[in-house]
Amino acid sequence: MLIREDDLTGAEIAALLQLHLDHMSHNSPPESIHALDLDALRRPEITFWTIWDDAELLGCGALNELDAKHGEIKSMHTAQAQRGRGIAGRIVRHLIDVAQTRAYQRLSLETGSAAAFAPARGLYAGYGFVPCGPFASYREDPFSVFMTLELAKRP
Repeated sequence: MLIREDDLTGAEIAALLQLHLDHMSHNSPPESIHALDLDALRRPEITFWTIWDDAELLGCGALNELDAKHGEIKSMHTAQAQRGRGIAGRIVRHLIDVAQTRAYQRLSLETGSAAAFAPARGLYAGYGFVPCGPFASYREDPFSVFMTLELAKRP
């Protein structure tokens, strides 16, 4: 498996991100969806990666630089047929490694509170993320769970 920075121009990633947006729409009300579309993911403060097995796209994830010391995980998604293979964990580990290389002190994320998002919450908790309050421009929302990882405290 290979994780590579992606320019968001391939048809495969457009299709996977549409599935990600569809999943969000199915499990959260419109005002509580914080997933980004292709154009938003192309902002200069966001770096986007995909994970591949030869020519097969397995998943994706992004890192949004909120400021010089704080990053945010965005657009984590694993292809349905690939779930349970540890792909999301590889992406999270990669994003944590990049955040540490960038000298971020904190890495945060927003995910859903519905049962459909329980596997994501468990994944993040397994990497040391803990619940926190809203950060950046987020507001309290019963459909959102906010989590953070203090990187300065990690070995």
